[in-house]
Amino acid sequence: MLGNEAIARGIYEAGVKVSSAYPGTPSTEISEYLSDYKDDVYSEWAPNEKVAVEVAIGASMVGVRSFACMKHVGLNVAADPLYTASYIGVNGGLVLTVADDPGMYSSQNEQDTRAVARAAHIPVLEPSNSQEAKDMTVLAYDLSEEYDTPVILRTTTRLAHSQSVVELKDRREVQDREYIKNPQKNVMVPANAKLKHPLVVERNKKLSEAASEMDINFIEYNDRSMGIITSGIPYLYVKEVFPKASVLKLGLVNPLPRKLIEDFAKNVDKLYVIEELDPIIEEQVKSWGIEVVGKDILPLVGEYSANMLREKILGEKVDSSLKAEAPVRPPILCPGCPHRSVYSVMNKLKLHGAGDIGCYTLGAGAPLQTIDSTICMGASISSLHGMEKAKGSEFIKDWVAVIGDSTFLHTGINSLMNMVYNKSKGTVLILDNSITAMTGHQENPATGKTLMGEDVSPIDIKKICEAMGINRVKEISSFDLEGLTKTFKEELSSNELSVIIAKAPCVLLKGVAIKNQYVVNKEKCRKCGLCMKPGCPALTKDEDGSTKINDTMCNGCGLCFRLCPFDAIEKVESVIDSL
Repeated sequence: MLGNEAIARGIYEAGVKVSSAYPGTPSTEISEYLSDYKDDVYSEWAPNEKVAVEVAIGASMVGVRSFACMKHVGLNVAADPLYTASYIGVNGGLVLTVADDPGMYSSQNEQDTRAVARAAHIPVLEPSNSQEAKDMTVLAYDLSEEYDTPVILRTTTRLAHSQSVVELKDRREVQDREYIKNPQKNVMVPANAKLKHPLVVERNKKLSEAASEMDINFIEYNDRSMGIITSGIPYLYVKEVFPKASVLKLGLVNPLPRKLIEDFAKNVDKLYVIEELDPIIEEQVKSWGIEVVGKDILPLVGEYSANMLREKILGEKVDSSLKAEAPVRPPILCPGCPHRSVYSVMNKLKLHGAGDIGCYTLGAGAPLQTIDSTICMGASISSLHGMEKAKGSEFIKDWVAVIGDSTFLHTGINSLMNMVYNKSKGTVLILDNSITAMTGHQENPATGKTLMGEDVSPIDIKKICEAMGINRVKEISSFDLEGLTKTFKEELSSNELSVIIAKAPCVLLKGVAIKNQYVVNKEKCRKCGLCMKPGCPALTKDEDGSTKINDTMCNGCGLCFRLCPFDAIEKVESVIDSL
């Protein structure tokens, strides 16, 4: 099983009944696999991670085991309820899986979830393989209920998307716990919170003491001249590079098993801490007066590897000629992507885009180069508002806030509300491609389907904008180049807040048909390159310099057809259902 699949199985086996999440690589597949157990587990896509955690807290509060998952930056959005949930505790077990992304394969920063968990006084389990991922998920619920606390299962991209053999067990039939009205426990006004904080500190102390006896924290004594404290995926690298070393493998990484660590340190000559990202374990161990080697020789950034450990600790240089180097392949918009069509117009008009998180972020690169900034979910609209308040409406006459449909419903809706409330005069562009595309085509409130496949009434984004009191809200096809050009000019020249909703489904969506194919008439082609300016990967130059269309890649969007001023690109009628 993939690590994510194993976690979903663990949720099922643990007797969980409610799950809520927002998709975010590398955590997304957990919920997708979990939907396979829909007869036993209710699972949903929430509009954002904060809502997801609050749903899980509510289910836990009334006595049901519940779950929420997200990527590391999603934990920032969910931090508000999480910190308070640490004080409240649980009724039914409450577990969050948070997937970190060392190496930033699909993220805007390298955040270490353990640091957030320490601040929130939340226990953290960290598995090293898929079997542990499943087993620790089940264990997390037992710990949650025993210690009256939410528990975080920390994973990483490598664990989420790698495979190992998993032994399956039957689902536990967990009895729902009775809900008893208890304001002192569940109502976190200051008077109650002051009473709870000392209990949280005491809970951590008890967990730390118990952790020294937990099976998931264990010592493998071998050559005692070298001792290594490690956890998660780095444990596998340690076993590969240092097979003769003594190793303390941690499964519970917050709070740490202090007694076990102190005993291990006494029994080895030289102690190392090998952990990905921040020195969370290292700094605590050093604070106890134990001498360790860690981030003074190991990197604070990026994903670890066996070769990196050989180089940094053993001083062995890895022959770079032996590495299997894949050719550099920067991410690009897919052939036929509706965003490319919109960006080609923005590029022609020399517009700046305050960007957001999603496929459309790829508009920052050549040749489109229309996105000037990317911060976090929903920040495109807020940052444009900040620009307008800083330098006035004239400054942003060639700026638009660019955001997708799912991201708009995630946090962009609040940002737009702020623009309305505070009388902003900018233009917001919502790219509605009918799906949450970048994370792999997950449904959202505007698509009309739930995670469990049920049909529902889709949220109407246009009506939401109008309900806020925005007078200028226009819907237009993403492939209407003339209409987009006219609309951008009109809205940017207006002296009030406006919203443009560019609509066209993601070309990779199942059921989206390719209605046309296009070929180049070489006799008409002037080799001007206008059709290639948007950077569609289906278009290349032939040996004679004329444009060539790869018919296996072309998705029939017609952008090149519309851009050619010499009618050299010709339409070939066909109807091919996309895969």
